Amino acid sequence: MNPITKFLFELQEVSLLLWGVVRGMFRGPRYLDQLVRQMDVIGVGSLPIVLLTGFFTGAVLVLQTFPTLQYYGVHSETGRSVSVSLIRELGPVLTALMVSGRIGSAISAELGSMVVSQQIDAMRALGTDPIKKLVAPRVIALIVMLPLLTVAADIFGIIGGGVIASYIYDQDQNTFITSVRYGITSSDLIGGIIKPFFFGLVIGGISCHKGLSTTGGTVGVGQSTIQAVVISSIWVIIFDFFLAKAIQSILGVGLY
Repeated sequence: MNPITKFLFELQEVSLLLWGVVRGMFRGPRYLDQLVRQMDVIGVGSLPIVLLTGFFTGAVLVLQTFPTLQYYGVHSETGRSVSVSLIRELGPVLTALMVSGRIGSAISAELGSMVVSQQIDAMRALGTDPIKKLVAPRVIALIVMLPLLTVAADIFGIIGGGVIASYIYDQDQNTFITSVRYGITSSDLIGGIIKPFFFGLVIGGISCHKGLSTTGGTVGVGQSTIQAVVISSIWVIIFDFFLAKAIQSILGVGLY
C-alpha cells in the first residue's frame, strides 16, 4: 500500500475510533468501574516515573544553564528560565513520552492479546460494544490524568532545579522562588495544561487502534505494541509544534 494512502487510512480509522468514544459518552451503558480502574493504572501507576523524570529534568536544566546565566550576570533569573522551560514545553512533552512508553504499550498489548485470543469477537457476540467498554475508559482516563501528571512533573522539576541551584551553586532559595513566582504567567500555565489534553487523545487513540487492528497472532501483538509507542511518540512531538504555534497565536505565549 502506498505510504500516503496507508497514512490517510489509519488517520481515518483513528478518527472514527475517537468519534465512537465521543458518541458513546452520551448514551449508556457507562462503565465507570473501568474508567476508575484505568485512571488508577495511568495516573497512580505512572506517578513515580513522571516525578523522577520531572525532578532530574529540572536539575539538569539548572546544572547546564546556571553557569551561562552567571556569566551574563542574570543568574538571579535561573528560576524563571527553568520554570518557563518546564511548564511551556519540557513538562508536557516529556510526561507524554513517558506515559506513551508505559501506558501506550500496555494498552496496545492488552487489546492486541484480546483480539488474537478472540475475546473481542466474543464481546461483540454477547452484545457488548468493545469501544465503549475497552477504548472509551482508556482514552478518557488518559485525557483526565495526563494534565495532572504534567502538573506534578512541573512541580518536581522546579523543586529539582531549586535543589541544584541551592546546594551546588549556593543560590539563595528565596531568590530562586521569587524568580519562579514572577517568571510564570497565567498564559504559561494555561498553555502547559492545554497540551496534555491533546497528547492524551493522541496516545489513547493510536494505542487503542493499533491494539484492535492486531493481526498475526502473538508476533503481531509485539509489532502492534512497538508501532503504538513509536507512532504515538512521533505524533506527540509533531502535535507539540502545532499546539505551541496555536497557543502562541491565541494566548501570546512565547512572544516575549
